[in-house]
Amino acid sequence: MRAKRYDCLDATLGFLLCLVLGLGAWGGEPQVNNGVLQVSFGAGGGLSGFRDLRNGHEFIADADVWRLWSIDLLDTEGDAVIDPSEAGAFRWAVSGSAVKGLTLTWEGFEGHGAPGMRVTATVSLPEGAAESRWRIEVEGTGNLRLGAVHFPRIAPVAAQQREMVAVPIWMGQRTEKARELVGTKRRLEWGYPGLLSMQCMTVYRDGGPGLYVMSDDTAALAKRFVVFGAAGPGLGLALVQLPENSGAGSGGYVSPYAVVVGAFEGDWFTVAERYRAWALEQSWARSCRLRTGGTADWVTDTGLWVWNRGRSEGVIDPALALEAHAQLPVSVFWHWWHGCAYDMGFPEYLPPREGAEPFQAALARAHEGDVHAIVYMNQRLWGMTTQSWAEQGAERYAVKGPDGTVRPEVYNTFTKAPCASMCMGTAFWRDTYAELAEGAVRLGVDGIYMDQACSSLACFDPTHGHPLGGGAYWMNGFRCLQADIRERCAPLRQVVLAGEGCGETWLPYLDLMLSLQVSLERYAAPGAWEPIPFFHAVYHGYGIFYGNYSSLTMPPYDALWPAEFAPKEPLKLLDRKYATQFRIEQARAFVWGQQPSLANFRPEQMESRAAEVDYVLRLAKLRYAARRYLLEGTMLRPPALNVAEQTIDVSRLSIYAGQRGGLTEYEKAYAVVLASAWQAPEGDVAVVLTNITQEVQHITLSLDTAVYPIAEGSVIRVFDGADEREAGHAAGNPVEVAVDLPPVGACIYTFVAGSDAGVDAAGRRP
Repeated sequence: MRAKRYDCLDATLGFLLCLVLGLGAWGGEPQVNNGVLQVSFGAGGGLSGFRDLRNGHEFIADADVWRLWSIDLLDTEGDAVIDPSEAGAFRWAVSGSAVKGLTLTWEGFEGHGAPGMRVTATVSLPEGAAESRWRIEVEGTGNLRLGAVHFPRIAPVAAQQREMVAVPIWMGQRTEKARELVGTKRRLEWGYPGLLSMQCMTVYRDGGPGLYVMSDDTAALAKRFVVFGAAGPGLGLALVQLPENSGAGSGGYVSPYAVVVGAFEGDWFTVAERYRAWALEQSWARSCRLRTGGTADWVTDTGLWVWNRGRSEGVIDPALALEAHAQLPVSVFWHWWHGCAYDMGFPEYLPPREGAEPFQAALARAHEGDVHAIVYMNQRLWGMTTQSWAEQGAERYAVKGPDGTVRPEVYNTFTKAPCASMCMGTAFWRDTYAELAEGAVRLGVDGIYMDQACSSLACFDPTHGHPLGGGAYWMNGFRCLQADIRERCAPLRQVVLAGEGCGETWLPYLDLMLSLQVSLERYAAPGAWEPIPFFHAVYHGYGIFYGNYSSLTMPPYDALWPAEFAPKEPLKLLDRKYATQFRIEQARAFVWGQQPSLANFRPEQMESRAAEVDYVLRLAKLRYAARRYLLEGTMLRPPALNVAEQTIDVSRLSIYAGQRGGLTEYEKAYAVVLASAWQAPEGDVAVVLTNITQEVQHITLSLDTAVYPIAEGSVIRVFDGADEREAGHAAGNPVEVAVDLPPVGACIYTFVAGSDAGVDAAGRRP
């Protein structure tokens, strides 16, 4: 890196020139505001201020010490990063009337073989809006290959008390330890579309000033969102733009979308509401399968999922028994049905491990009992030790890094067998997977669970025929794949496709999204993150979410794994001290509007763990009756509850963690009552409540009608799944309701305007 160097104009002449041309003088401070926000830059173009003029809060801690942008280069010897410190000249200009704006320009880059390179950043502030819009253009790069453009970099963000960082990592997560995390790891980074389900992230003081970053990219181009740190408690936010074809030979890069940086007061739900206003106007929301009628009726009618593994007698039979006991429609989420070992033998799924005929007979028995089944098929992994990997030359169609090599992924901790991610941009992989899916459907399955579906990777193999690195080819490939599967299976049945995680751009292609963060503590390191329904707050009613690691047993063990690692007591019941954790996982799914799921279920649990199973069924029946809210409704802000916390025992275990060395445990405090609020399509409001403790909980709902659109005089009803009664009429603002929740109880309060008073508590109309 070289020291900063600026044009040597005489100060007076430079000032006069700026007056004529509208340019900022060297050493001056570029600044723009629209009466709501003020954005300032230092003499070299570093961000020095981002102020909310409504409350006077300044989000930037120090002036002009952080690079506003940086560019990663590929195939470059020596320094592979360009940033503003290497510019020989910097200038700026003010523009706009209704939209206030600044243009910042850096040029004079003598290094890296591109002396004609120029970087131009623009920031605009729409009149009266609490947001700014950022774009970048890189010109004159010659033959340089641009791997990534980091812009904008909003840093260093001033620390606040009770500071939270919230990110839509699939369903959504937040942490109050972001500075601690980046102080250790230096950066946290999530790809979109993929692990990041929406194009946004936020840092805020709970209930106070907050900052969000989002992009308005309607093409779902590959990008990354980053929370990064530096020495000390520094924290910053950045978006990493990934040029299509790495900008090679194109002469540069022009951002095809704006990055929006805005200010607010509130929390993650405030950001979800702002994002929702934009997101529901996009093509993926308008063409989602749930709203367009593409999803099979049995999926929307499912009252409870059983997530079991192995042969049919341990999957179909328990589901049939539970359906008979629960008197609810039960569906099956079936792992380890396939002929290969889990996490190593993919994609050698066929024939089923118990043989084609017994497998077909089991599915026929399920259908006779009105039980439907989707089966596991990972949609991007190929085991590199399988016979088919060599015979079919699969390596040619695998994802390649910038160096042209496959990057193996190892999931199976017992065998350490490597897998390769196959490129969704290749017809070979799409045809291979679609043929396998068709084969499974011909055996009688009702759908395919496409593991790792809501993820995407950058591939740099020039023989695949897609843009290298960035672009939208992964999503385009997935669109083609799901369409091919549906077309192949149409003569057989209306096939259902599910995927792991959440993702807005998958809404037109998936019927179901597996949302496991309701069980975050069961598989993640303790203390760093907690789950939030970020995605659900935006897209509930536009997709169906299901899934739960919540189990009453130790994890199962695949019979095709090495015998020496198998547990002595398969599916051993967990200690009852973890019952409250089990209830929390089920309670989250319930109040966040998911279809309930029960993992590793055995019929004998209806007696050996009757209390826990009864709790699941109570929530499932209540949710099933209230589908106008909990399937089709819009999530409203969760009601604030003045309730105590209870410290409980928490188990941490997963498919692999529970075998060697057993489970690990710790203690954590949770609110004793979980709640959510919903608005049905007709406008009725509901509040959903459940008590996770063994004691009666007395609470008071205080509902501001500006947040919860409850009309004066609305009929209040309460429904607990078994009994329904009227509980008065809404009066005044806020509307206050006293609630006594019995031990491990649950209920739904509905608020229905007078003209709709015939609607019962479950949302049913006469």
